[in-house]
Amino acid sequence: MDAGGVADVAGRIAGAVQRVIVGKPDAIRLAMVAMLAEGHLLVEDVPGVGKTSLAKAMARAVDGAVSRIQFTPDLMPGDITGTSIYNRQTSEFEFRAGPVFANVVIADEINRASPKTQSALLECMAEHQVTVDGGTYALGDPFMVVATQNPVEMDGTYPLPEAQRDRFTIRISVGYPDPAAELAMLDEHGSAEPLDRLRPVTDLRTLRAMIAAIRAVHTAAEVRRYCVDVVGATRRLSEVRLGASPRATLHLLRASRAWAATAGRGYVVPDDVQTVAGPVLAHRLVLGPEGVAARRSAADLVRAAVARVAVPSPPRG
Repeated sequence: MDAGGVADVAGRIAGAVQRVIVGKPDAIRLAMVAMLAEGHLLVEDVPGVGKTSLAKAMARAVDGAVSRIQFTPDLMPGDITGTSIYNRQTSEFEFRAGPVFANVVIADEINRASPKTQSALLECMAEHQVTVDGGTYALGDPFMVVATQNPVEMDGTYPLPEAQRDRFTIRISVGYPDPAAELAMLDEHGSAEPLDRLRPVTDLRTLRAMIAAIRAVHTAAEVRRYCVDVVGATRRLSEVRLGASPRATLHLLRASRAWAATAGRGYVVPDDVQTVAGPVLAHRLVLGPEGVAARRSAADLVRAAVARVAVPSPPRG
């Protein structure tokens, strides 16, 4: 599959999801970029804007297996990964797979569970496998975690540690719809559940082909260096205590390739890097006292870092 084929299928997926999430094409495209870049998605927003529906719609559009885990303070790691059960008939322990064995795993309100339970996803997200009682079990292919959390509700929550936030390729906020989109939502969704009417527009085999095509998207040496320089600039900001990691550089490159392919291009340009830099890098920054005092947001600081880096010129000839 070439970039044109990726753009065509991505457009059909986006069209299907937009019938569920009305008026949010940018958020839907970024969610698709996370999936096509073989990454994970963190959705931070207020209740009722469609965070969980977005994840379910994406999974259904590609005909993938989806599971939803409601994170609560009493949730245990084994409730996510699965556990070994003793079988009296065979006198052996058998592994019973948990809900993480799916193509799209929705970690709903992930910050309501304890850090011990949150950490059960670390191996899953980084290595696409689960290790239980010395046995290693491969997860779905493709595999994606879509975690949601409410940033304004702090009671009874456990903020994600920096190491786990760094494993999410992209963070988005769906946001409130504009009045026209909200009215359209009432007209289309008032009498029926849109997810029930959503039918797959592609399959997992095609999705794997799209991911393989994105791996082959051409990225010139100048653009790769640009990614390194942008991430490095976040580490030199006086308002930042902890800048983006080398893993962030890799995620920035993969997301830029996916963004380019969904636009129908088989090569990455600096504009692609600039477009995805905020969603890829902002949630990884830890602000220092100066940044907090200045009331600078992480997204503002990413824009400042991008502005400090010279844009590479196209090669001559």
